[in-house]
Amino acid sequence: MAITAELKQKTKRLVESKNMLKGITFASFLESTIVPIPLEAVMVPLMQARREKLWLIALMATLGCVVGALFGYALGYYLFDMVGDSVIELVSSQAQFEQVKEQMQNQGFWFVLTLGIAPIPFQIAMLAAGATQFSLVQFLIATCIARALRYFGLAAVVYFAGDKAEKLIKKHKVKAIALTTAIVLVGWWITKG
Repeated sequence: MAITAELKQKTKRLVESKNMLKGITFASFLESTIVPIPLEAVMVPLMQARREKLWLIALMATLGCVVGALFGYALGYYLFDMVGDSVIELVSSQAQFEQVKEQMQNQGFWFVLTLGIAPIPFQIAMLAAGATQFSLVQFLIATCIARALRYFGLAAVVYFAGDKAEKLIKKHKVKAIALTTAIVLVGWWITKG
């Protein structure tokens, strides 16, 4: 409970700050790189309080995540042998990373897209993409699509539901993620066949 109250207080300060957009971009960068905590807890109240900047908030969060994804990809590509094991231990396990690496080599684009939507730490996908030297262009496209779906989806819920958005998101979050993931998986299956 103390963490929730502290988070709400920090969100209130962020809402009132002139550096709000920079703050959300930086928070998104951190979330995608080293802090595997969902950004929704900050974004939804922020979007509700600053509706005039709703779509810009979603855009800046997407950009922050994409920059973070580039950073994670570069770590995997250039420094995996030195720092990869430490990062894996921080956000996942070696066994899970090996599975992700194999999936990355076999399904690449669709795998990144799915992990970008699902509530799984994205850091592992970034490292695996870099470590397997997966196409940077495809990685960035999949990351942009996945995170834009996530953040602009939140913005759309706030736009249409207003002050009820937070309650609506909490109630239907799992269903929305499952449905979006299922749509991506169907697209993946269709392009395979």
